[in-house]
Amino acid sequence: MPGDEGLLAAYALDGTGQGTELDWAGVTAWKPGAGFLWVHLDYTAEPARKWLHEQSRLDPTVVEVLTAGETRPRSIVTHGGLLVILRGMNFNPNSDPEDMVAIRIWIEEHRIVTTRHRRLRAVDDLRAALAAGRAPKSPANFLVAFADILTTRMGSVLADLDDQVDSLEDEVLSAESYDLRTKLGAFRRRAISIRRYLSPQREVMARLQNERIGWMDDLTRVQLRELADRTTRYVEDLDAARDRAAVAQDELNGRLSEQMNKTMYVLSIVAGIFLPLGLLTGLLGINVGGIPGTENPWAFAAVCVILVAVAALQFWIFRRKHWL
Repeated sequence: MPGDEGLLAAYALDGTGQGTELDWAGVTAWKPGAGFLWVHLDYTAEPARKWLHEQSRLDPTVVEVLTAGETRPRSIVTHGGLLVILRGMNFNPNSDPEDMVAIRIWIEEHRIVTTRHRRLRAVDDLRAALAAGRAPKSPANFLVAFADILTTRMGSVLADLDDQVDSLEDEVLSAESYDLRTKLGAFRRRAISIRRYLSPQREVMARLQNERIGWMDDLTRVQLRELADRTTRYVEDLDAARDRAAVAQDELNGRLSEQMNKTMYVLSIVAGIFLPLGLLTGLLGINVGGIPGTENPWAFAAVCVILVAVAALQFWIFRRKHWL
């Protein structure tokens, strides 16, 4: 049964929403007839790679793509089938959602082969639907259902991003913390990371609706067009959130710079006032003969009065010139 090394799930689907779970022997013995076959593999496991290379009867180019380690979203029509690579949010423990998981899908008239390495929750959702008797009724329906699950799960993550940027904007208005720059920078990097895969996935979804394949009907194309529109909207929302974060970061930088400029201005005024006073006290403090007042008991008080008068004169001049 599924759980054998490399075989994550396998079903013979009868086209009515029902399916029978298969093991390696069942996959090997399956023949095209009523319904279609879905095989889900971990391409890093040796039994799965062996089946793909030796028993799947797939073109070597297709097998190479299904077992490739690093892939970007794309779609290819070849050898009477459709090869699609999509990305889904990473909801695995101790993982970041933006570290998206790749799923490779080969679809032909009577068979579907999907491969991955890291776990993808969308597959679990599809298997749950199958267990409830709501399995896809055709390969085209499988493609639409799987893409819809991936897109729906993206929506929850992007909604969280939108809430985060709202919170960050409120913090920028109510606080002037240097920690906010780190938060805003991390948010922008996260948005860029998600967009790196979401943007080409939008192009894939738009392209799929125009593919001319015998087993893809007009209803499927309409559904794929709707998914392409949703993905486009997600990309636009992501761009908007990223731009809002950039504006908030610019606003924060401006406010912090203004605060620093005010501080430096105050320090400059203080230095301007005490610089002449320091010059006078420095001259009176040199260790040479001839310093006036050394024998006069009132000399210190007189010097203090002079320093206060000089400071007052400077303050008046600064106010007159509107420097204070």
